[in-house]
Amino acid sequence: MTKEELIEIVSQEVKGLKDKLDSNDHDNAVSNAQRETGWVLPQTADFRVQWIKERTKRWLIYFLQVESASKFKFEGINLQQRFENYSNLLKMMDEQFQTALDENPGEFAGVDSFRMFGTKIDAGFQYDDIGNDTTYDDSNTVIVEPGDDA
Repeated sequence: MTKEELIEIVSQEVKGLKDKLDSNDHDNAVSNAQRETGWVLPQTADFRVQWIKERTKRWLIYFLQVESASKFKFEGINLQQRFENYSNLLKMMDEQFQTALDENPGEFAGVDSFRMFGTKIDAGFQYDDIGNDTTYDDSNTVIVEPGDDA
């Protein structure tokens, strides 16, 4: 998915809110989502596409919340409820993202799960049938995986 495709899809998904946003908001939201996830567009992995999209929507809602923060009273209409709704949405979206981070660390780290932890290297001592130490090869380098053929 490219940046343009992402902006198009997100614009469709935020429905009526898109009229309150401009192109700079969309560009900034995508940039923030990329920085937050550590991924760049274009992206093809479904998991990454989904979370860049979700975080982009989160940033758009944040922009709307910031704008509505200064407009609690406007022409006799109380906008406090709108601000609280945005706050609740942001809280929910951040909780979902944190859950995804916790449950899928390998996806966000960009490494396979088996590479996220240290490597165990045994002592590697090896002896032949009569008890001679054969741990080192002829160049005095430790044989990391000693076997029976030393």
